[in-house]
Amino acid sequence: MPTGVAIRDVREQLFDAAERVLLRDGPSALTSRAVTAEAGCAKGVLHRHFDDFDAFLAEFVLDRVDRIAPQAAALCESAGTGTVAGNLADALTAVFESVAVAIVPLVIFRDELRARLREAWPAGVPVLTEAAIMIASYLSAEQALGRVAEDADVGTLAPTLIGAGHLLYADRGTTPPQAGAVHKMVTAVIAGAVREPLP
Repeated sequence: MPTGVAIRDVREQLFDAAERVLLRDGPSALTSRAVTAEAGCAKGVLHRHFDDFDAFLAEFVLDRVDRIAPQAAALCESAGTGTVAGNLADALTAVFESVAVAIVPLVIFRDELRARLREAWPAGVPVLTEAAIMIASYLSAEQALGRVAEDADVGTLAPTLIGAGHLLYADRGTTPPQAGAVHKMVTAVIAGAVREPLP
């Protein structure tokens, strides 16, 4: 690792390496040595920028949570276009084909990581909770346009979609569910809430 590299560059390099290890080998394989080996740098580099490995993991998880913000903005901007089910299926696919599914067992696997995350994230599982907020915001936007029923409980529909999506994607190895399966699940969950587009 050359000297003089900006801290942000080192952090991103380590976070990207952690994501690759997590997705490829699972949470039990995510060690400081595995991350630095994957990043192609000395083990001491990680410890120069983070207090310990759990501090690194907490920052990694929160960094991946922050990446949902652009997806959330794009999803809300899609309100009134396409179909509600299609927009939701695309959004869920983007969330669950990212590192989201792998982060859930990582958080469950490490007690100290959960404790660190509670300092910044008081409730829920990071990434999945943020994704549920994104879905609820989108459904509220569609509600305002009349494409989702005014009395629909978006606060319940959103986590229901996240939970059902997680079940579709969890523990599938390298084969994600087909797009049709995701769309079918979304259509079933929102069937009672969606209205035909207004003319």
